[in-house]
Amino acid sequence: MENLIALWESTGIYNFTIPQVVMMLVGFLLLFLAIKKGFEPLLLVPIGFGAILSNIPIAGIAEEGGLLYYLYFGIKSGIFPLLIFMGVGAMTDFGPMLANPKTLFLGAAAQFGIFATLLGALALNLVPGMEFTLKDAAAIAIIGGADGPTAIYVASKLAPDLLGAIAVAAYSYMALVPLIQPPIMRALTTEDERKIEMKQLRVVGPTEKIVFPLMLLTLSALLLPSAAPLVGMFCLGNLMNACGVVDRLSKTSQNELINIVTIFLGLAVGSKMSADAFLQAETLGILALGAVAFCIGTACGVLMAKIMNKFSDTPINPLIGAAGVSAVPMAARVANKVGLESNPHNFLLMHAMGPNVAGVIGSAVAAGVLLSLVK
Repeated sequence: MENLIALWESTGIYNFTIPQVVMMLVGFLLLFLAIKKGFEPLLLVPIGFGAILSNIPIAGIAEEGGLLYYLYFGIKSGIFPLLIFMGVGAMTDFGPMLANPKTLFLGAAAQFGIFATLLGALALNLVPGMEFTLKDAAAIAIIGGADGPTAIYVASKLAPDLLGAIAVAAYSYMALVPLIQPPIMRALTTEDERKIEMKQLRVVGPTEKIVFPLMLLTLSALLLPSAAPLVGMFCLGNLMNACGVVDRLSKTSQNELINIVTIFLGLAVGSKMSADAFLQAETLGILALGAVAFCIGTACGVLMAKIMNKFSDTPINPLIGAAGVSAVPMAARVANKVGLESNPHNFLLMHAMGPNVAGVIGSAVAAGVLLSLVK
């Protein structure tokens, strides 16, 4: 009889708690959104599965000695986000941005959402049940950059306890770009502005593409060393692609390496979605602030493009400003799609890639600023 009782007490049914069941359902929801709806499946599938694994009672998969516990070291040390940034750099073409350097301002303007959300997170401390430190607020704010690896990197340094919620919010809003951005873009622009056709971009030579990442890394090292890890790995990946002499390394960074690291990173993020850490009032605040940050970033990019258009010799379609958030290349595709709705002959994709790439740089710089100021 005692053996039967011991066997029963060792089952998952006996040890399950309501919060664990809820978090496993959240994991299944993420899998549904990824598989059925196509929302960032490369990340949400491993994150959702990691959330399920980490909430299985007794198994101890996310506890010391478990697989997910050791995988989390890749996030804690910053290795996984930095390797992904290298892969993203290898897939990035600086050509559209170099052909129209003014788009750097659009990428910079879109980062205002980060700093506005920083203040919003601190203001939430006035709400009963909410308690965010300055480090927490800085980690939450980076969601506004719509850059998952950067959000994870900053959260792992400043607020590891909030990593699960921040990662889920960041990647969820990146996946929802086609739903969130168009209403904001249409509300802030007129029909005539959306019809503006931009001149064809000049061809950028290989020398410029090789020199730029080296210049960017040098400026980062001199002016903002705290951003150097993110910017440096991004520039390394881009240089491998642009120089043309290490195609094997570039292709590995873009494919095998980034795919392997994505699996590990997703599982490690899921390991931080345990019931006791995730089911908090602060989680709802993070999800709400993430949406606000993303909306503000989109709006600021569009408004900056409208302002620049007033003073520019060549026309600028304000829609490309929305691509200043660094959801590459989805935000650029959305700008192109909304532009085509107003003018079927207006192809904005390559023009929007300029601020899109600038947004990646801008989010890395914003992360460096936050890491420098908030210690």
